[in-house]
Amino acid sequence: MAIDQLKWSDYNEAMKEITLPVSDFKAKCLQLLKDVETKGDRIVITRRGRPVAEVVPSKAAVRPLRGMWKDSVKILGDIVYFDTSDDWESLK
Repeated sequence: MAIDQLKWSDYNEAMKEITLPVSDFKAKCLQLLKDVETKGDRIVITRRGRPVAEVVPSKAAVRPLRGMWKDSVKILGDIVYFDTSDDWESLK
């Protein structure tokens, strides 16, 4: 059974679980792994009807702090030099 031909009984919506024979998993491995990553599906791989392995999404990696605000913050003017000829509002 190919991934395109999955029946409703093979897919448990509450658990987001797909059960596949090892031969089908082997044939569609890259697409299935992409679905696990993007949709969070859980895949149970069977051999002769017995479960042998599970493919589950890994825990989300911690995003690095560097570049976290990229494309979110806009810098207006020079962030290093500022004009000191005007008194600061706090000094008034």
